[in-house]
Amino acid sequence: MDRPLAKSPWKARRPWIALAAAAIVAIALAVWLIPPPGSLSVKAAEIETATVQHAPFQDYLPVRAEVAPLRTVFLGAISGGQVDKVLVLDGVKVAAGDALATLTNPELKLDVTSREAEIAGRLGDASAQQLALERNRLDSEKDVSETNYNLLNAERDLDVRQRLHEQGFVSDAEVKTFATQAAYYRNRLAALKAGQAREEAIAHAQAAQIAQTDQRLRGNLGVVESSLDALVIRAPVAGRLTDFTLQPGQSLKAGDPMGQIDSEGAYKLTADVDEFYLGRVAPGQKAAADIDGGAVPLSVSRVLPQVTNGRFRVELTFDRAPPAALRRGQAIDIRITLGDTRAALIAPNGAWLDAGGGAYAFVMADDGRRATKRSITIGRRNPEQVEITSGLRPGERIVTSSYTGFEKFSHLILH
Repeated sequence: MDRPLAKSPWKARRPWIALAAAAIVAIALAVWLIPPPGSLSVKAAEIETATVQHAPFQDYLPVRAEVAPLRTVFLGAISGGQVDKVLVLDGVKVAAGDALATLTNPELKLDVTSREAEIAGRLGDASAQQLALERNRLDSEKDVSETNYNLLNAERDLDVRQRLHEQGFVSDAEVKTFATQAAYYRNRLAALKAGQAREEAIAHAQAAQIAQTDQRLRGNLGVVESSLDALVIRAPVAGRLTDFTLQPGQSLKAGDPMGQIDSEGAYKLTADVDEFYLGRVAPGQKAAADIDGGAVPLSVSRVLPQVTNGRFRVELTFDRAPPAALRRGQAIDIRITLGDTRAALIAPNGAWLDAGGGAYAFVMADDGRRATKRSITIGRRNPEQVEITSGLRPGERIVTSSYTGFEKFSHLILH
């Protein structure tokens, strides 16, 4: 016979369990769908992402350099005047000493003539002084020679008289007279020789002064005469003449620039570099230039630390003979090596570094629907790569498009 069955308690609770489960799912879904504070909704098509990974980091700096002459000599007018003739054209090769142009300056010519006459007169005075010293020397020697001759005669006569006196033919008075005369010439000769020695010392000093004066005057005369040579403008060194724009009839003042001579076949490169790299570029570092599809080795020869408009200048020289086709002012792409290539945690260089300067990155979630701001630190960078020193792990994806407008948000919701 039939008997009633007891109702299962689970069957009675099943609707409530289903309702609770649905509520939990709804709450979880709501939590997932409702963005956290500081979120910004962004279209997924408008952002770019990349994966952080271990890779070799090439530490180099690409810059645009310009070809410049290795040596430049500037031309300036030594004396003023009016351009009479232009003998060569701008851009030609010249040899040292070649005449480039001639000037006219009547006032200079008149002044040179007057100064030449003045110096010539002073040179004549110096010659007259030298002649007077020589005449005095000859007169002194003549006096000494004559006195010496007279002394010899007086001593010979005295000797004869003394012999005759001994034989009784000459008196004492007569012998005494000749003895006195001999003594006179002997004293006179001694005095003349002493005076001659003093005069020679004085004359020697005067002769040295006269010689110095003569040398100085002749040097001044050479300078005066060379001032006329300055009216002929000559090339001081060999090379290529540039910026030489003189025209006949043009007036020049002393010191006015007239052009320059650039070393022919010897070049250097100059580049303006961002001040960010001021502490990382130094003389001796290696570089390479991309010329005609090949890499030409270079070395940094000079770093000018003055910063102008956020950039400083670097000069580089070729490690071997530069290509023959180079021309002054030609633009060339170069790479300056800043350090050795070694493995590092690498992310792509891009616009994402501009807003925060590399202080943070938006890291993508695994599902690719969200990105969260995370503080990071960066190290070296080149145009393609940036070194991540902390804050990210290999394999993580980050947003690499521009962060402009994202600065105040901590989360990006992609849709």
